[in-house]
Amino acid sequence: MRMTTVLPRRRVGLAALLFSAALLASCAGLKKTPETTGTATPNAVPLPVLPEPLTGQNNVQAFIEHMVSTQGFDRTQLTALFKQVKPRPRIVQIMTTPAESKPWNVYRRIFITAARIQGGVAFWHENAPALARAESQYGVPAAIIVAIIGVETRYGDNMGSFPVIDALSTLAFDYPPRADYFRGELEQFLLLSREEQLDPLAPKGSYAGAMGEAQFMPSSYRKFSVDFDGDGKRDLWHSTPDAIGSIANYLSAHGWQRGQPIALRARIDGNGYQNLLDPSLKKPERSIAQFKAAGVMPEGNADDTRPAILVRLETDDDAEYWLGLDNFYAITRYNHSPRYAMAVYQLSQEIVAQHAGTAAPSP
Repeated sequence: MRMTTVLPRRRVGLAALLFSAALLASCAGLKKTPETTGTATPNAVPLPVLPEPLTGQNNVQAFIEHMVSTQGFDRTQLTALFKQVKPRPRIVQIMTTPAESKPWNVYRRIFITAARIQGGVAFWHENAPALARAESQYGVPAAIIVAIIGVETRYGDNMGSFPVIDALSTLAFDYPPRADYFRGELEQFLLLSREEQLDPLAPKGSYAGAMGEAQFMPSSYRKFSVDFDGDGKRDLWHSTPDAIGSIANYLSAHGWQRGQPIALRARIDGNGYQNLLDPSLKKPERSIAQFKAAGVMPEGNADDTRPAILVRLETDDDAEYWLGLDNFYAITRYNHSPRYAMAVYQLSQEIVAQHAGTAAPSP
């Protein structure tokens, strides 16, 4: 690791310092264990009024009791910590209008830009050894890793400005549609802070609590991040090699197939395809031969036995259709959106073409 702490510490109150000390003290008894971006343009939705402080909420007290009884945290220290956590009503507002809800013709213009393509080429040159090693070890192409970092954080330029604990707490306690999920991520974040010796008040990330160049949620950080630069720390904020290796490890663990294609453009004949559209993004099961029989004809050579999913993307005129293969599905495990996976795929193609010194045609 390039520094003594994973993140620069800021001035905090005595309670936070005591909590950090308690986290470190309890770390010895815990076994160590080795995804939301996009420019959102919220509608004019009134900001919700959230209670202050959090410790006055029954669900916060229940969470504290859970962490004490199941994870060995100190009740006094956790209470002191949550007194310093600030609810962020803006986050609840943003959650209602994520970039992934935009139609493809709008979404694509956010991420497939000359700046991101050129930035990807520069990033590839600057990090070529780590990218080559990750591709060799995990089978994930360098261009896909570069494109994910480009979509997620513009190559590290925008890793988020919300205190992670504020974001996760807001969503865990004041966003009922996904409160259970975010309470789980808040628990994982506190465990991560204890394991990696982080001041839990210091890390910053996205409005959903995603962290670092790779924008991992806490559960993914704990499970899939790797120490790729060999400094003894998994640091997704300050170590680009760690981010590169962690993304490759994540995709490999979620079924990436070395050397296999990602998606095939398709044309549609008739109406038989309509019953094959599945917005739930299940793992590919139908073969390309089955899609052909329903009038979905992939462009170029395709292995008829290969499983796929049919993806419909909105265009300025009508729609375009793609067959997403196993590697396309693996990208959707990073962000459960076909638009996201297609943006990563198409950005990677543009970066490859520029990296090779040629201009790629628009898809």
